[in-house]
Formats: sequence, C-alpha cells, structure tokens
Amino acid sequence: MKIATLTLIIFIFNIPFGYWRANVKKLSVQWFLSIHIPIPFIILIRIYSNIGFAFYTYPLFVGAFFGGQYLGKVIYNHYKVHKDYDVTSCLVMDWYRMLK
Repeated sequence: MKIATLTLIIFIFNIPFGYWRANVKKLSVQWFLSIHIPIPFIILIRIYSNIGFAFYTYPLFVGAFFGGQYLGKVIYNHYKVHKDYDVTSCLVMDWYRMLK
C-alpha cells in the first residue's frame, strides 16, 4: 500500500513539470530543469518514507516519473488546441485563469 501511494504521489508531482517541459524548446536549460528539478524531491520522498532504494521500486517510480511528465505534456497540448487564451508554461496559473 505504501509503494502504491508513493507511486501516485510521484506521478501527480511530475504532471506540472511535464506541462512546463512541453512549452519550452527541447534540450534548452528550462527543458533540462523541468526534468531534473523533481528528482531531489523524489529522493527525499524515498528517504523519509523509509521505502529505501530497493531495486523493485525503481520500475514503479521511474514509470510514475515519466508517466506524470507525459500526462503533463498531453494536458498542455490539449489546452493549447482547445482553449481561447494563450497557454503558459505554468499549469497552476492556467487552471487559475480557467476558473476566473
């Protein structure tokens, strides 16, 4: 149960970063940052949850990492096509503007 919860947290945590990554030039500094900024937080989650670095957790957490990044990209592309306003790199601000 703990591993499933942590996998879900990692997945959700990476969605805004995938959204950001979809709006920047590939292989730019922002592109690399959008991929690498979440990694220290995921390491802290591993340490403080006492899950450790067992090999069997890597496929789940890496899959959740890239799955969240991918879903963020899909959300960005959807908003870019179907919204009446300019889409930014920040998912939270775009949601805020949608609610206004």
